[in-house]
Amino acid sequence: MVVALHTLTGALYLLACLASGAGLALGSARATRIAVGALAVGALAHGLTFSLLHTANPPPPLTDLTWAASLMAWLGTLAYLALLRRAKVSGLVVLVAPMAFLGVFLASLRPGPVAATTAGSASLAHAHVLLASGGFALLGLAGLCGALFLAEHRRLKRRQALPDSGLPSLESLDRAGAVALAIGFPLLTLGVVTGAMWVHAAHGAAMTGNAHEIGALLAWCVYLVLVLQRFAVHQGARRCAVSALAGFALLSVWVVGVEMLA
Repeated sequence: MVVALHTLTGALYLLACLASGAGLALGSARATRIAVGALAVGALAHGLTFSLLHTANPPPPLTDLTWAASLMAWLGTLAYLALLRRAKVSGLVVLVAPMAFLGVFLASLRPGPVAATTAGSASLAHAHVLLASGGFALLGLAGLCGALFLAEHRRLKRRQALPDSGLPSLESLDRAGAVALAIGFPLLTLGVVTGAMWVHAAHGAAMTGNAHEIGALLAWCVYLVLVLQRFAVHQGARRCAVSALAGFALLSVWVVGVEMLA
């Protein structure tokens, strides 16, 4: 059942990718609405997948990178759907849908059972994964807002015409990116803190000096600077978009690159 739901989720996210691409290429607002609808139904199937994860034999641990990526994809999708109520960013689905599909696809590549890595405290391990995944998902959403902001800013500056496909305005993207950053950074902070508590419970020290811990701390420091620039220094919208995209790229290298090499 879990595998079937996860496959259905991937299919719905793929449909959202195709519909959003058609909406952008053909200037069809209807196709964009279909993409958002497919993404919402996919998020529902995705949530059911996680609710039934304990019934799998054996149940895959969320501490595994591939399933953590799937969790990030789901949380990021939910965050995007929630932002639709506050900002007119339906056109952002053209970037959100591919990222959601990629997260599900990565989890489907796991060839077999994996061992749970919850030494020390299973509750701390799960709290760390949930909080860090939520933070990464929100910060990733901020990065996608930044990427589309820069693309739209470049197009408008060059006065390049595109079909009216309902792409968000620069103001909407900037506002959505600010909200995602304001929520994502505290979640990432809590993820780092619970991660240190988990390591302490397992090894008797808050840090063991491995690449994952160092990368997490560096990524948190980078995002602390970005948050201060955004909300304390009131950096310009374009520079905020560049910072959000660069920060997400760095965080991706930490989560994927460091974990794969570990």
